[in-house]
Amino acid sequence: MKHFSLKEFTRSSTAEAEGIQNTPAVCEVARIEDLVKEVLDPLREWYGRPIYVTSGYRSPKLNRAVGGAATSQHLRGEAADITTHSRRANKKLYEYIRKHLPFDQLIWEHGDRTGPDWVHVSYKRERLRGQVLKIDS
Repeated sequence: MKHFSLKEFTRSSTAEAEGIQNTPAVCEVARIEDLVKEVLDPLREWYGRPIYVTSGYRSPKLNRAVGGAATSQHLRGEAADITTHSRRANKKLYEYIRKHLPFDQLIWEHGDRTGPDWVHVSYKRERLRGQVLKIDS
């Protein structure tokens, strides 16, 4: 993990505020490492500037607290919500992932035509769906 740390994937203001443990098991850490190696580090190399993980791994209790889907890939360490803090730059990340990187799921999260508020991307070792979605505000 060249440009990202495990701490970025487990940090959560909700977990801190509510005293929720958010420590991934060894298998989830391995999946986080796969996501970073295959998608996020190459994306960061291309982009050349910081990319921030706003939501990475979520323990089951944290996932429930934030209203995450029961089948969320965040639970398995396979997903990250990322941002540059700029919709236009987030749009560039989204398009680059879509055109150049392997992914299981790619979601344009909210925002407008200039770009998403954040990008959800997931990766798993087998049977990548290449699913592209858009969630409007």
